[in-house]
Amino acid sequence: MPLNPDALDYESLVPGRSGRGRESDAQVDAWSKAGKLKSFEEDQFKASSSETDQQPTAPPITHEIKSPDWLHRRGHGLTFVGLFIFSIVLYYRPYELIPALSSLTQMAFVTGIATLVIYAISQMAVEGNLTARPKEINMVLLLGIAAILSMPMAVSIDDAWKTFSEQLLKTIVIFFVLINVIRTEMRLKLLLLLVLVVSIYLSVSAINDYRLGAFGTGALATHDARIAGRIKGLFENSNDLALHLVTMIPIALALALAGRNPLKKLVYFGAAAIMVGAVIVTFSRGGFIGLVAAGLLLARRLGRKNRVATTTALVFAVIVFLAMAPGAYSGRLSSIFNSSADLTGSSSQRTEVLKRSVWVALRYPLFGVGIGNFQHKSPRNLVTHNAYTQVASEMGIAAMVFYILLQVYPLRRLRLIENETYLKPERRKFYYLSIGLQASLVGFMVSSFFGAVAYHWYVYYLVAYAVGLHRMYIMQFEPEREAAGKFWEHPFAKKKEALVTGQAAGELGPA
Repeated sequence: MPLNPDALDYESLVPGRSGRGRESDAQVDAWSKAGKLKSFEEDQFKASSSETDQQPTAPPITHEIKSPDWLHRRGHGLTFVGLFIFSIVLYYRPYELIPALSSLTQMAFVTGIATLVIYAISQMAVEGNLTARPKEINMVLLLGIAAILSMPMAVSIDDAWKTFSEQLLKTIVIFFVLINVIRTEMRLKLLLLLVLVVSIYLSVSAINDYRLGAFGTGALATHDARIAGRIKGLFENSNDLALHLVTMIPIALALALAGRNPLKKLVYFGAAAIMVGAVIVTFSRGGFIGLVAAGLLLARRLGRKNRVATTTALVFAVIVFLAMAPGAYSGRLSSIFNSSADLTGSSSQRTEVLKRSVWVALRYPLFGVGIGNFQHKSPRNLVTHNAYTQVASEMGIAAMVFYILLQVYPLRRLRLIENETYLKPERRKFYYLSIGLQASLVGFMVSSFFGAVAYHWYVYYLVAYAVGLHRMYIMQFEPEREAAGKFWEHPFAKKKEALVTGQAAGELGPA
């Protein structure tokens, strides 16, 4: 049986240089040799199992098999420059921070188009196709198709087109770029540092605004006054700001644990502490629950290596959290379980809208009421305040499944990296980053249960980081995994491993 070239889950969207049907002679030869080796392994195992006087034959070691060629192509250097500039504009919105640039409100659109053009040319030159196609790309494509199918049945086609073109379509296009461009550790780290810097700025500003009583406009009453993000757009709403910070705290902790420089460790740990403080002063209940979920996952995963240190760190974090929390914070959190404790009525209002969004999703299960149209079925034209029911009610239940799978598949990739690097200190950067990104995704999945953020950038960047990290891991260590006989998951693998291990330990009788 020949080796399946799709085993790494990165086949192209349109067959080209890295697609099926255009493999080089060297690739075809590699697949052929791989198939012969695999058949040889199975035959050897069957033969050894039938002869009681022989020990199982260990698989031969070989370095002949290569991963699909596209994995090892760097490329997209100029595209990454464009992507990095676009991300700066997206996160920092310099035309708001710098008065001299106030007239350049279309910077994100212009840089996005330029990046897309460079990407298309580079991708065709490097790969000969539109994009690689990991499962995450498939889910995003299906989500886009569901959005298009929902438009003809929309209550307001104008609202549907506006939401699709101004939010989801832009996000999908840049997601394609992210998946194909994040190919090196340097690129991944630069993007992470870029977002960390803006997160620190937002956190310091939020804490300072809370200290000065500079609450955002639009507060319903003095007792409900809450800070707003210093940068508008993605972070203006206090709940969205908290959600973003919840996803960045685990990444800061992962970078701290993965590094060896004491000064850098101190900076990353300090950044994480500042972001936790900022989540507190937002008074976001969804942010708090997401932070708890991310913290529990970090404690569970990191505790595998040193439970004492992890437990101590968790206790210390709880003490710091309680010390930093304002006096009214506990009252705010109590409204999670008791809506009558919420003097503003937002808790009961959100519960009402959640129930309505579930009813709408069940009433229109195939295509929903149209992307961006739930407000027309909602009391007082309110949005869902829940990313999952937002997708289900507006684009159908199948679209919600695609949206959930988009977040689940990266968790599986990251879990694979974590398990393979658990006892290998030389791979600590992959180990800690895989855990940090898992916690970030879990934090988002929980926090987004309280916000209509399904079409925004947050999770799409996180998913791209996870796919990029997995790709780098495969590029760097797949030859070693192949040589160890771990590349194929055929039915004999686990049985053979248990048999060899047991007989080596003298626990099993003859084969």
